[in-house]
Amino acid sequence: QVQLVESGGGLVQAGDSLRLSCAASGRTFSNYAVAWFRQAPGKEREFVSVIITTGSTLYAESVKGRFTISRDNAKKTVYLQMSSLKPEDTAVYYCAAAIAAMGRRPSAYDYWGQGTQVTVSS
Repeated sequence: QVQLVESGGGLVQAGDSLRLSCAASGRTFSNYAVAWFRQAPGKEREFVSVIITTGSTLYAESVKGRFTISRDNAKKTVYLQMSSLKPEDTAVYYCAAAIAAMGRRPSAYDYWGQGTQVTVSS
């Protein structure tokens, strides 16, 4: 069992940058793939990015070139560095974890954080 806590969200203007953090506790951090998803009101939860145990990454087309995912195993933390933010990035951002997974679907992940709100004004 793993517990995840997101932080770093806030209200920013278009073009600004923000770094989200996902802090993990429980089992060894290095055993897990960790993904970021986001969900806007009235919309389905959508995939943003994932990083697996080897460090390999995937990104949604909508954020490619603007967002960077990374992990710090010593701190048991995954980061999402977001730049050139757009109003359409506004959503609650969630991190999720699973053993030996690298899927784009929410159902691939077993553990979820509580979410952190990101609001981008135009």
